[in-house]
Amino acid sequence: MPLRLYNTRTRSVEPFRPLHGERVHVYVCGLTPSAEGHVGHARSFLFFDVLRRYLEHPRNGFQVTFVKNVTDIDDRSIATAQREGTTYDRIVARYYDSFTQSMERLGVRPADREPFATKAIPEIQLMIDRLVESGHAYASRDGIYFGVETFADYGKLSGKKVDELLIGARIEENEDKRNPLDFALWKFAREGEPAWPWRAGSPNDGTSAWAGRPGWHIECSAMIADEFGMETIDVHGGGYDLVFPHHENEIAQSESLMPQQPQPRLLANFWLHGGLLNFDGRKMSKSLGNFEPLSALLDRHDPFAIRLLFLQTGYRKPMNFTEDSIGAATTALRRLQAAAAELRRPPQVASEGAREAPDKEPQQLRDAFFAALDDDMDTSRAAATLFYVATRAKGYVAAGKGVETLAFVREAAAILGIGPAFADDVLDRTSAEPPERLLPADLPRRLSARLGDALHLNGESPEAAIQAVIDARTAARKNKDFALGDRLRDALAAEGIALKDSKDGTTWTAAGE
Repeated sequence: MPLRLYNTRTRSVEPFRPLHGERVHVYVCGLTPSAEGHVGHARSFLFFDVLRRYLEHPRNGFQVTFVKNVTDIDDRSIATAQREGTTYDRIVARYYDSFTQSMERLGVRPADREPFATKAIPEIQLMIDRLVESGHAYASRDGIYFGVETFADYGKLSGKKVDELLIGARIEENEDKRNPLDFALWKFAREGEPAWPWRAGSPNDGTSAWAGRPGWHIECSAMIADEFGMETIDVHGGGYDLVFPHHENEIAQSESLMPQQPQPRLLANFWLHGGLLNFDGRKMSKSLGNFEPLSALLDRHDPFAIRLLFLQTGYRKPMNFTEDSIGAATTALRRLQAAAAELRRPPQVASEGAREAPDKEPQQLRDAFFAALDDDMDTSRAAATLFYVATRAKGYVAAGKGVETLAFVREAAAILGIGPAFADDVLDRTSAEPPERLLPADLPRRLSARLGDALHLNGESPEAAIQAVIDARTAARKNKDFALGDRLRDALAAEGIALKDSKDGTTWTAAGE
């Protein structure tokens, strides 16, 4: 079955079919380096890194052109520069370099191309000129605005209606526009702010006074057009918070200039958006005291454990990042590494201990892993196949299938971006110091989140929560509700807990034991 992805544009899961043969064009809204990057930024870019890896994997075999922009001029970088008595470009360089280093530590591959907004000023101005000429934009006292009423499909991505948006909308004192919903394409020069002259040869009147800087939304539209032409790209992505107004406005600007006959031409075929992330149950904010720079977080935690933590939640779901959760992910990663180290042993010298016979062949594991990714990049279910291996590593070795199973583990880890954690030199150190058994303190909460209404847990210890799930599964199987039974088992497997059924009942083991 082909890869299927949730398309925000159609609000449905659809088969992914490239528009340009085997080549896939992907554009992701990148960083605005006006402050330190945080773990919320990392989650979004990590997902698109995994998607890119899977698209390029031989199973799909696509040739991906991955473009991620840098918004290197905006109100915040200017404000920070003014506050620190420096220039905006120095602010951008500082935070861009820091975030780039953090992405490298997390194993996020660099984009094929990374255009900067300030390097695309000619392309931005050309697009604005065309929007003015076509009647979609107009110059006012303080800047150039896009007229929302000129684009009939405004709101189609987010599902918002113009009439509803107008309720409560207002025009700020420093704005001079015709409609409260109109948005800035270009901001005329203001004292103390950087400005660029308008391009020579512009066909529009008054351009001699149009020196200034671009608005946020037009930057992406212009850079997409410059990188891929005025053609529909395969994938446009970003965080869920960008659906409105940023991506909605991109569509309005770009599609207003794209041919719509004999059939409508879209800016992007698939729109993919990652879920939001909270830190300790709240939005990250310096004022709330729960903000930590990503670079500092990486100094305290294994970057691959952070990746594994994100993989255990579906990319579209909201997620809560806590110290307990990253601690649990670190333990889970160590268990996976211990299992991979075990798989390298020859059958005749396999370590002693439980050798539960696995009921899945390595190829079945591989099939299950890819089936999970094909189902809207369900990395949580895909990672569960690795935890299954972790609970039965000795059994695979005893059956003479350790090498084949390790090959699967490494292939899967490479796609998920945690491959370096399973290199031989890393596993050598893991073998010398196996991890202790440790259940994460927030395991009951995480199981509750996975199971929803299927099972209510009320403050149990981790061990008691596991037993409650086992008891619920036993009852479900007794009632012949095998779908619920499988769901309960899979929830435990996703947390590295494997079940063993026997005539005496069901027992459990944690990954790596």
